[in-house]
Parts: sequence; structure tokens; C-alpha cells
Amino acid sequence: MKNYILIGLAAVGMLASSSLFVIDESQRGIVVQFGKVIREGDSDIPKVYEPGLHWKWPFIDDVRKLDSRIQTLDGQADRFVTSEKKDLIIDSYVKWRIEDFSKFYLATGGGSRVQAESLLKRKINNGLRSEIGGRTITDIVSGQRTEVMEDTLRQMARSSELGIKVVDVKIKQINLPLEVSNSIYQRMRAERNAVAREHRSQGREQAEMLRATIDRRVTVMIAEAERKARETRGQGDAQAAKIYAETYRKNPELFSFLRSLDAYKNSFNSGKDFMVLSTENDFFKYLKNSQPVTAK
Repeated sequence: MKNYILIGLAAVGMLASSSLFVIDESQRGIVVQFGKVIREGDSDIPKVYEPGLHWKWPFIDDVRKLDSRIQTLDGQADRFVTSEKKDLIIDSYVKWRIEDFSKFYLATGGGSRVQAESLLKRKINNGLRSEIGGRTITDIVSGQRTEVMEDTLRQMARSSELGIKVVDVKIKQINLPLEVSNSIYQRMRAERNAVAREHRSQGREQAEMLRATIDRRVTVMIAEAERKARETRGQGDAQAAKIYAETYRKNPELFSFLRSLDAYKNSFNSGKDFMVLSTENDFFKYLKNSQPVTAK
């Protein structure tokens, strides 16, 4: 008898545990019975269970729990076209949460988060394309990025067919496509090379002008120095000739003697030279007429 009682108590306990379910503070619940969502009375609106302890039919009802916290949708970067028909690669993320759980459950095929994010991503991209398509690259990059995000957020606030509230839309990064980036880089490089060539050409021109100016100054300085040198040499030669002339007039005999000595010295400078002359030659004039000096 006791065994039957224990079995009965166990069955009651299992039945009670299967009949009760708990919804956490961060969740909301929807109950599905025989494949159909339990509605609010006679309406077509699904019944949403708030946080707390609730009752359901055991083994018949199935509880679907939905997260009520703010979610982050951070997908891959996508390509957008500006008003100039230029492509941009924009990486963005979205903060969202479920606002209408019954509508969300029906719109996403039973509360599928993957399907919800797929639909939301499509709507966000459409909103961004609309905003970016009306602006230029300069507008988006330089100062209107915040306006793009705010306008997109307002568009998402007006479309609530998914039962989702978009809390925030942020653009993380804006890049040009790789082929466009390479083209811009090559154009910038060509422009910088052109500027560098212009600077080098101007530098060579200035260098030639400086060299010409310096060469002209050097030529003038050398010519002036040569003129002064010739004047100095002429004055020196004139002064020397004047001294020689005055000296010659004072003692012609001594002058002739000195000239003869210089001639002797220059003629036999190497020590190997010899000369055959007549004894009557003027070269030996002073040798023949010289008188020995006698001591007194």
C-alpha cells in the first residue's frame, strides 16, 4: 500500500513540475499548445507571459522563452553607393530589443533570433542606403556621419512590423573598396611625383642661376686681380728698369762686371757644360784685364 502511495506522490510531483514554469526577469514567454500559440481571449494576439511562476498543461503546452534584453547585431561590412555613384564599404552595428513579443514571435517564425537579425539587417541596410545615397563621400566622411545614423534610427523607429525597437545604429568604419583605394593611392602618388619633379626642376633652375651668378662674379674677380697684377708687375718692372738704369749710369763698369759674372754662373750651372771661345771674346775681358790684388 505504501508503495502505491509513494508512486502516486511521485506522479503528482512530476505532474506538478511539468505544469509549472518560470520566466526570468530578462525573458518573456509564449506558450504553444498542439502547434498553436495560446491567444489572449478571443483575439488573435498571442498571450505573453511576464516574469514569474506560471501554470501550463503538462505534456501538452510548450513554452517558448524570448530574451527581453538589448541585443547587438554586428554583421559584416557592406557596400553602399553615394550620390556621386561612388562605392563605400561601411561597417556598422545595431542595438535592438524586442518591444512587442507577440508580434515578434509571429514575424520571425516562432521567435527565431537568426531570422529576426536577418530581417533587421536587411531593413538597416535599406535605411543606410537611402541616407548614404543622398550624400557625397565628403559629406559622409567629414561631418554628416552622425546625421546618417540618426536619420536611419528614425526610419527604424517608424517601422515596427517586426515587434523590434532599434535602440541605436552606429557606423564603426568607412572604407573605400580595395580597387578604388589603390586607384586613389596611385593618383596621389602621381600627384606627389609631379610636385616633386616641379620642385626639383625649380631647384635645378635656381642652382643654374646661382652657379651663373657665382661664375660671373669669379670671372670678374679674376679679371680684376689679373689687371691689378699686371699693373703691379708693370710698376715693378718700371721701377726695376729705373733702378738698373740709374745704377748703370753711376758705374757702367761695375754693371758690366756683374752681368759677366751672371753669364758665367748661368753658363756653367750644371757642372758638365763647356764652351769653346776665342780668347779675344768679350766673355774673357775681365779675366784678361784683371790684376791680382797685392797685400800692402
